[in-house]
This record gives sequence, structure tokens and C-alpha cells, in this order.
Amino acid sequence: MESAQAERPGSSEPPALSASSGSVPSRRPLWALAAGWTVSRTLLVLVVTGVLRIASTDVTADVSVIYHSWYEVLRTGTFPLDDVTWQYPPGAALVILLPGLLPWSYLVSFFVVCAVVDAAAMGLLMRAGTRRGRSYLGAWYWVVGVPLLGPTVYCRYDIIVTALAVAGLLVALRRPVLSGVLLGLGGLLKIWPLLALIGTPRGRRTRRAWTSAAAFAAALGFLLTAGMNGAFEFLKFQSERGIEIESLGALPLHFAKLAGSWNGTVTMNYGSVEFLGPWVPVISKVMVGMTVAGFGWLLVWRLRAARWTSATTFDAALCALLVFTATSRVISPQYMIWLVGLAAVCLTVRGSSQRPVAVLVLVATVLTTFEFPVMFGMVNRSELPGVLVLTARNLVLLAATVLSAYRLWRSTRRREALTTVVLPAGRVSPQYPVRPGIAYEQDLLDDLTPADRA
Repeated sequence: MESAQAERPGSSEPPALSASSGSVPSRRPLWALAAGWTVSRTLLVLVVTGVLRIASTDVTADVSVIYHSWYEVLRTGTFPLDDVTWQYPPGAALVILLPGLLPWSYLVSFFVVCAVVDAAAMGLLMRAGTRRGRSYLGAWYWVVGVPLLGPTVYCRYDIIVTALAVAGLLVALRRPVLSGVLLGLGGLLKIWPLLALIGTPRGRRTRRAWTSAAAFAAALGFLLTAGMNGAFEFLKFQSERGIEIESLGALPLHFAKLAGSWNGTVTMNYGSVEFLGPWVPVISKVMVGMTVAGFGWLLVWRLRAARWTSATTFDAALCALLVFTATSRVISPQYMIWLVGLAAVCLTVRGSSQRPVAVLVLVATVLTTFEFPVMFGMVNRSELPGVLVLTARNLVLLAATVLSAYRLWRSTRRREALTTVVLPAGRVSPQYPVRPGIAYEQDLLDDLTPADRA
């Protein structure tokens, strides 16, 4: 009775809540999306395989040399204990071993896995767009955003992790247990998908999602630890890293080097090119402090958020990931695919607060491709053109982080109290206002089927 009242023409449901409800989108754009994905990925494969070249840097070496060497070690039943470039949680072993199950060379098999996962993520975003109150904009964003990163996107396993995070987020409201399992698996591959849990709705959904994520990650982590040697050796390597030359914290060192006032070294260290020398320990502590402050703000936001819509879970996940990325001591080019994936999920909801943020993420992605692989030599040598492109990319990322936090806070703050108007006798409206709790539940459940609700 009360739920039916929420949809009456005279309902007092707030605009932000009603924005997510609406008619079911037409399925006609699905063909255009499929065609756009096919064309863009064909061009991407041509770039990845070297038929079309955008830079002299060979980005496939990470797969053909580093990943393949890890595969040879992992297949013997142990993690690469003596390889400091192994910087990943134990679940990453599953991804590295996967191409070995296919009949082609390791490099070709890895490309095939990435393409299949890319297509699966596209299918999930297209399906999300067909639901009531949703949009195909997220799928279009994935069509455009992924190839903007250039050949790097198919030459790192981050697209696989991103697809898991996309899948976990898209089912977060309807299937919180499955969402927790997917995000827990993603966390065992590269930690950051667990950040997507920050925006789960309070109550039963949060308990189910967080519990299933913790249980699945612990169980699979235990199995990998029991079955292979050195599962968590990567933690020791992480603690000894310096400042990676593409990170936000590296900018002062680049400009100091340009001015001739820094005499440290730039070298390959723990799997990435890093600054070592004066100021590095101080900058590292500052970056860690910024990370702690950022997650402290997210905790305050969650405790004080007064309103939750179907977009809030996705928006909070993107905001948390931006905080994590912008304040990290390492910002590798492939990190941008993380942001593209979560921004695409946000855009599947028409009421998302993160649309301007998604535009900034696309700009940062384009600048990242110019920075690596096109101008990486200049960045490595701290030459002015490369440093300026890197600075622009990092400042755009920082602006996206601040804007994301601001818009997330505003979208969930408490509305002003409604004014009660007493009408004269005989002129009382027969319509009934909707209680806030009912509107809240209606918004979260707007795209659930009867089976889901049961």
C-alpha cells in the first residue's frame, strides 16, 4: 500500500531519489555499442601487435618477458621469491598461470584472455544499461575509454582485475553476497577492488557483502598459502619502495632536477622506475599521510552520509579509488584502466554525481598515453616536455579526486527540513506524502526483479 503511494503523481518523493526511476531504455543502441566496441578493439589490437605504432617503446615486454618468467616459476609450485618485481597479492598467480592453459604462445594467449575479459565487461555494462532508470552511457564510456590508454591496456593484467570490480559493483545492490565474492577475488589479485565496498548501503547489504568478501579472500588466500611457497612475500618488497617517477609525489623531484638542485638517482627499483636519494623518504611519508587522511575523510563521509541512492554505491567506489590512486607513491599507466572501469559503472546510473569526474578521468587517460609510452624517455630523463605532460596528468587526477569527494559529499548530505503547511478544513489534499524510509528502499530496489526481492 505504502510502496504504491511512492509512485503516485502527487508524491513528495525528493527529486534525487526519483531521478533513478524511469522507463526501461530502448535496446536499439545495443547494436551500435557492439559495433563501436568491435571497431575500437580492432584498432587496439593492431596497435598492441605493432601493426600500427604510436611509440617506439615496446610495451609487450612485460608480458613476453616478465609475466612469462613468473609463469615458469609459478608452475613449479612456488611464488617468485627472489624476484623483487613480484609486487602482487597471491591471487595474481591465478591470472599469470591462466594463459598457459591456452594453446598459443604465452603472449598471444595473454592478449586473448584480455580481449575476452574486455568483451565480458562490455556485456555487463550493456546489460546494466537495459534496466529501468539506467543508461547506456557507461557502456559507451567503456567503448571509448579503454582504447585511449593505448597498447598498455592489453599488456598488463589490470583489465582483468577491473572487469571483476565492474562485475562486483554492478550486482552490489541485487546480489550483495556475490558482489562480496567478486570483489574479494579482485582484492586477492590487486587489493584495490576491496575499496568498492566503501559505498555499500548500510545494514543487511553491507554485512553480507563485507562478510562474503572477507570470507572468500581469506579462504582462497589460505589455499594459495598452503599450496605454494612465499604467498605474502610481496609485502616486504612494497615496504621498501621509493617514489615512482610518474606519481604525484615525484613532481617536486622532477622540477628540482630540472633546476639542477637534486643529485639523487633514477633507477629501476622493485619493478618500476623510481627516484632514490635526498627528499625521497620525506615525500614518501607525506604521500602515506595523504593516503591516511583521504581514507579518514571517507570514513567520516560514510558515518555522516544522510541519504543513499542507487548511484551512491558506485560513486563512493570511484571516489575511494581516486583517493587511493592520487596519493599513491606509484601511479603506473595501467592504473587508469581501474578508474575508467569504475567511472563507467557510475555512468550506468542516470543520477550519478560523478559525471564531471568521469570526463576528467578520460582527459587523464589521454595524457597518460602521451606520458607513456609516447614520451616516457623524456619523463625518465626529467626533460621539460615530458615533465609538463606528466604534471598536467597528475594535476587532472588531483582535481578529479577533489571534485569527486565534493560531489559525493553533496549528493549524500541531509536535505533541509520540509515545511509543514496546514490547509483550511475542506481543502485537505487526498494525496499522502511518502515516508523517507520508503523512498530510500524504493530507490535502492528500483531495478530488482520479483525473484531478486524475494
